[in-house]
Amino acid sequence: GHVTDREAWGSRSESYPNRSSCCRAMVKVKDSEAHGDPAKYDPTFKGPVRNRSCTDVICCLLFMVFIVGYMIVGIVAWIYGDPRQVMYPRNSTGMYCGIGENKGKPYLLYFDLLKCVLGTNIMASALNGMQCPTTQICVASCPDKFTWITPSLGKPDEIFNQTFCQPQINLTTTTMSVLEIAKHELCPLFTIPSAPFFNRCFPKFNLTYPPGFTTDSILGNATKENVTGAINAIVNSFDFQNIGKKIFQDFALSWYWIAIALGIAMLVSLFFLLLLRFTAGILVWVLIFGVLGILAYGIYHCYMEYETLKKDGASIKDIQITTNLTVLIHVQETWLVFLIILAVVEGVLLLLLLFLRKRLLIAIALIKEASKAIGHIMSALFFPLITFVLLIICVAYWGMTALYLATSGVPLFRLTTLNSSAPNCSNFDGNQTCDPMTFKIDTYACKEVRCIFYKYNTDGLYQRNLFNLQIYNLFGFLWCINFVIALGQCTLAGAFASFYWAFNKPKDIPFFPVAGAFMRTLRYHTGSLAFGALILSIVQMIRIVLEYLDHKLKDSHSAIARFLLCCLKCCFWCLEKFIKFLNRNAYIMIAIYGKNFCISAKNAFSLLMRNIVRVVVLDKVTDLLIFFGKLLVVGGVGVLAFFFFSGRIPIDDDKFKNPTLNYYWIPILTVILGSYMIAQGFFSVYNMCVDTLFLCFLEDLERNDGSKEKPYFMSKSLMSILNKKNKPPSS
Repeated sequence: GHVTDREAWGSRSESYPNRSSCCRAMVKVKDSEAHGDPAKYDPTFKGPVRNRSCTDVICCLLFMVFIVGYMIVGIVAWIYGDPRQVMYPRNSTGMYCGIGENKGKPYLLYFDLLKCVLGTNIMASALNGMQCPTTQICVASCPDKFTWITPSLGKPDEIFNQTFCQPQINLTTTTMSVLEIAKHELCPLFTIPSAPFFNRCFPKFNLTYPPGFTTDSILGNATKENVTGAINAIVNSFDFQNIGKKIFQDFALSWYWIAIALGIAMLVSLFFLLLLRFTAGILVWVLIFGVLGILAYGIYHCYMEYETLKKDGASIKDIQITTNLTVLIHVQETWLVFLIILAVVEGVLLLLLLFLRKRLLIAIALIKEASKAIGHIMSALFFPLITFVLLIICVAYWGMTALYLATSGVPLFRLTTLNSSAPNCSNFDGNQTCDPMTFKIDTYACKEVRCIFYKYNTDGLYQRNLFNLQIYNLFGFLWCINFVIALGQCTLAGAFASFYWAFNKPKDIPFFPVAGAFMRTLRYHTGSLAFGALILSIVQMIRIVLEYLDHKLKDSHSAIARFLLCCLKCCFWCLEKFIKFLNRNAYIMIAIYGKNFCISAKNAFSLLMRNIVRVVVLDKVTDLLIFFGKLLVVGGVGVLAFFFFSGRIPIDDDKFKNPTLNYYWIPILTVILGSYMIAQGFFSVYNMCVDTLFLCFLEDLERNDGSKEKPYFMSKSLMSILNKKNKPPSS
């Protein structure tokens, strides 16, 4: 009968073919005890099981209840939340600009922007940056010229612009003087040419101030020097509006060429995957010998440097104690250490290549088989689009829910004074509440007092639990994201497993294998996918908490606390990687056999541990190929985009000439990022295909022996590598 392929046993049996059957039996018994019994032949098994039942029903119900709760959280957040505060600015009375009473006035104008940015402003510090302690009004357009109060005061309608004054004052009929209007901040003391940024009026870039621009000796310290110095600091530090406009302009001019570049990335990714069917072996050997060649050149270079420095007598003994580590490059001992390290790595790789050449051939054959499977199931390459859409929905729902939760609550207003040294104004510290709808300045002895928006109320049962709801929202986001990824992995595994277990390919491959696997997964295994996603989400949530604690304790002087936190972060990072690996293989077993998550994870882990060397070799070879593929796609398309958008490709035809851009690196980075996402989508399918075929291959070796009753399902190339063949059926 067939001997189960175990690496520990296999390596021994290959080295010692004449070992007694008693010793072989002892090794097999120990191996079975450690990693479970091998799969047994089942005459009814012909690929992914069709007659299956629902698995992990309890976890499925728990997931459904959680999703209902997640929807309720979203509805409650939508009812109480008010995201308009993010989209629309508020004036001093708390009314939104651009809607309601201020329709047609979308921009917010600050009367004295200095009070928002000066660090010496006491009231700004008292408000903790929640609001700028100056009058703010909604305007239809931002100021486009310089205006300021001059010592020779005239009539209000001649000095001020009614458009930029508060609505309660009429400059034509008012009996107040210009100085009184300015003191009560009914009109701005000065205006500066501004442009809207996030619907707020900020000074334009590179302004030339008029010679007579000053308010000195009229109101406090609003001198020309203070105004121009502070405004120039703001503009130089936050030139967002100008940069943002240029970036959007670059996108508008280059989007067509960006789309073409991303289309090229998609074609190159598809071509590379199909080409692996014929060139996988050559490419793997080229990459392997390329790595060995690079190491060999490194050894040669280190040796030459060592010999040169040795002749010059440059030794570490001649170096005094110093913190400048660059001097170590100029001593012979450093290059000797590099030489030894590279030589050891080169020797280890050569030994591995010598003793694991058969496993390497199996890995290459499986990679070729994966390319052949993708060629027969082309629809699998486009399934990641469905996963991508579902992920976008999850991200959008999480983001909107977080936004609505963050903006929940009733707006609060505080009494503030623009000048605490004014008569009767010393008692206002920014903690007194007020109502802007009933606020009247005449009822206060302090004539500098104002009622401005402070923040949203955090009192009440709902408001007090906003943090808990945000935690629920974050965990729901992680669980949904991991479930969607699990759904995609299990669906692809079912499709590719149907390819492997088709005895006569492609005739026995079922119609619409991807759609069939998708429906089976949703119908029977939602609970199992939710179970695996739940475990992974819990670990990821713990990692997020640890990152939060690390951020809070970054200034801690306790070395022990920082060391323990670093160890915990490292351990949970490793745990997350292991769970992802285990889940991935468990989903493959679920797609094939239809068992629950725990049994599938156990069987997958045992099967892989019985073939641990093959697992490592295949994993590393596949990673090397996928890395090379991504490098080819992203690097090639990125270099092409760089030469095109930077104008280094001479093109005379205006139709194909590169557009003139402000920042040519913007479309280049967009192309590189988009190409990586496209390559990631295509190669994730390929990686899943290799993993699925590998598990099926191991199951095939354990279940069958090539006899008439138990023929192998693997390809002829795999059978030839293992020196196995199927016996022809009797005529």
